[in-house]
Amino acid sequence: MLEKVLLLLCLSSALAQQLCVPDASDGYKVRLSIKTALGDKAYDWDDNEMFLFRSILAFAMRSHFKGQEFNVSNIIVCDVTPRVSFWFVVMSPDNPSVLIDKGEVEQAVRQSRFRINSAFLLTDQTLEFLGIPPTLAAPYDPATPPWLIVFGVVIGIVGAGIIALLVSSVVQKKRKKNEKTEDDAVYEEAQVNTMENGTLHVSQIGVYNISFSDDERLTQM
Repeated sequence: MLEKVLLLLCLSSALAQQLCVPDASDGYKVRLSIKTALGDKAYDWDDNEMFLFRSILAFAMRSHFKGQEFNVSNIIVCDVTPRVSFWFVVMSPDNPSVLIDKGEVEQAVRQSRFRINSAFLLTDQTLEFLGIPPTLAAPYDPATPPWLIVFGVVIGIVGAGIIALLVSSVVQKKRKKNEKTEDDAVYEEAQVNTMENGTLHVSQIGVYNISFSDDERLTQM
């Protein structure tokens, strides 16, 4: 029994190596630039990091194919280079001899791209899936619609104009009232002077001095 299990494992490994080759029709090449991204804090790429990659990719496949249990063994890696690049293919969990279609793998990677990048502290530019374009940031959706902002600005300008007109009208009325008050004060002062002198009369046409009148009634003894 044990010999059969070992034989199946060897056959599966040999089959996997045959399925994963450079430029495979359903495979993708991955290229990492760890030193470029992290500088002095760069970590070494080893078997543990590769295990993490296969695990996170199995997670991405599970998230994309609901109900299918992808495992690390379903992620086959080959042609690993020291400059941290490699090829991978994804085997079907139901049939190890069948590879998952390249388009489905791309959708799974794009769907979980943020989680994949975060696991290795990298970005779309430093963790490249060659053939899969970088994910675009979601368009900014403001909490307040732009038309509402424009409407508020217009209403604010109109309101400021109305307030300015009201203030200007009040100031003009107050100014006219002050001018009228000054004119009344001058008129009252002229009347007071006339009453004190006894010889001046104020009329609507000005001041009339009776001392120079030619009226005979005023000159008779």
